[in-house]
Amino acid sequence: MTPQPTLVIGGTGKTGRRVVARLRERGVPTRAASRSGETRFDWEDRATWKAALDGVGAVYIVPLDTVPSRTPALVEQAVAGGVTRLVLLSARGADVPGYFGPAFDGGPHVEGERAVRASGVAWTILRPGWFAQNFSEGAFRDEVIAGELALFAGDGAASFVDAEDIAEVAVAALTGPGHEGQIYELSGPRALTVDDCLAEIGRATGHRARYVPLDEAAYRARLISQGVPEDSVATWADALKPIRTSQEAPVLDGVVRALGRPPRDFADFARAEAEAGAWRV
Repeated sequence: MTPQPTLVIGGTGKTGRRVVARLRERGVPTRAASRSGETRFDWEDRATWKAALDGVGAVYIVPLDTVPSRTPALVEQAVAGGVTRLVLLSARGADVPGYFGPAFDGGPHVEGERAVRASGVAWTILRPGWFAQNFSEGAFRDEVIAGELALFAGDGAASFVDAEDIAEVAVAALTGPGHEGQIYELSGPRALTVDDCLAEIGRATGHRARYVPLDEAAYRARLISQGVPEDSVATWADALKPIRTSQEAPVLDGVVRALGRPPRDFADFARAEAEAGAWRV
């Protein structure tokens, strides 16, 4: 019999596209779902959910960061349709009140985790910290290329996690035994400040960007000058709190527990991304 396909929600995103690639390398029938993906899925349009979920056996859920969360409704519909395995991308600190600033308290990850744990099917929760890929394909990339990265992060540190590791843990949980009921806290193998990260990227590329730590007022003003909507400015300031306070610094054991190997180091990430041309103008 042909195995049931696995649905990857957020199949064109940072972790989702990597999960799709790994599943297909293993020969797993896979639906890459997003608003612009080959399988249309829109968190804001429930009419798109049914076709995406039809006949699916497992789902990788990259949630929408809105309150109230859409994840509980999706979980209910997925389980009612016969899905037997759920892997949820949550966030480090989701279970710690005040881990982020006020913009995130009581946010969607708490609701999503509660829903998958109460689903009655096999579930796994991934709680990664800040992604290393924010420097290479995310919010920090353009400033790294321009030579100056200005953030409201002070001299705090984080054990940045590689999205490749997150994807590998997700695929293990989607396809293999032993991951049911597990919460994997995911980090890299060492804590780095933003300046440390730029130094590693500089060693890999030969071009060292400068780190400029900003206070909150200057950071908010900078974002507004760049056209960031005012309601998103507070979100960014709050999102950086775990780096600024070094709450993201402790190294966690999720990658080792899930995969039996240490997580990928930021220096290895920087070399691979440099070779792939991530910071090439």
